[in-house]
Amino acid sequence: MRCVRVVIADRHPVVLQGLMNLLGEGSGFKVVASCGDGTSCIEAIRRLVPDIAIFDNSMPGLTGLEILDIANAESLPTRLVVFTGAIEDRELVMSAAAAAGAYGVIPKDVTPEFLVQSLRQVVDGQRLLPLSSSDQVVSRPPESIAFAASVMTVLTDRERQIMRLVSEGLSNKEIGRRLNIADGTIKVHLHHIFQKLEISNRTLLAALAVSQQ
Repeated sequence: MRCVRVVIADRHPVVLQGLMNLLGEGSGFKVVASCGDGTSCIEAIRRLVPDIAIFDNSMPGLTGLEILDIANAESLPTRLVVFTGAIEDRELVMSAAAAAGAYGVIPKDVTPEFLVQSLRQVVDGQRLLPLSSSDQVVSRPPESIAFAASVMTVLTDRERQIMRLVSEGLSNKEIGRRLNIADGTIKVHLHHIFQKLEISNRTLLAALAVSQQ
C-alpha cells in the first residue's frame, strides 16, 4: 500500500507530537513536515507537495483559513484538512473552509481512530464537507442554520450591509458610494468585521456571506 505523505501544523507542540505518533510507522501515513505556524505550513505544502495537509485553524503567521485561501489561489494539489479545537467556532470555520475548497474540518476532540479514518477518506477523494457548487443541492441541518443566525448577530446592521455588498464584488469606493459614507469608514468597518469573524480578507468574507444566504 502506498504511504500517504502528510504535512501537519499546530501551534501546540503536544498536538504535533500526538499527530506524529498517530500517523507514524504502520499507519499508512508518513509525516514529511511538522510545523508550528501557518507560514512554515504553507511553505512546506509548496515545497513538498504532500498528499494531505492537516493544520490548526488558529496559528501564528497565517490562520488555517488564510492557508486555504493561498492554496486555492495558487491551485496547490494537496488536499487540505482543518483541525479545530474551539467548539463555538466549528460551524463558522466549516462554512468558510467549505467555500475555500477544504476537504474537511475535523474537531480535535475526536477519537484517534476517527481521525485516521477521516484522513483515509480524504486520501480516497472524499470530502468531509458539503461542496458549494452550482450543480449540487446542499441541505443544512437546523443547527447550522441556527449558528448562521448567531454569527450574523455579532455584526451591526451596517457591518452586515457591508458584508453583503462585499459578497457582490463591490470595492470599498463602490460600497462607500452606495452607502454614502467615506472609503476610510468602510475600511474601519471591514477591520471590525474581520476581527469579529476571525478572518483576514475579502475573499473569505464573501465566501462566508454566500454560504449563509
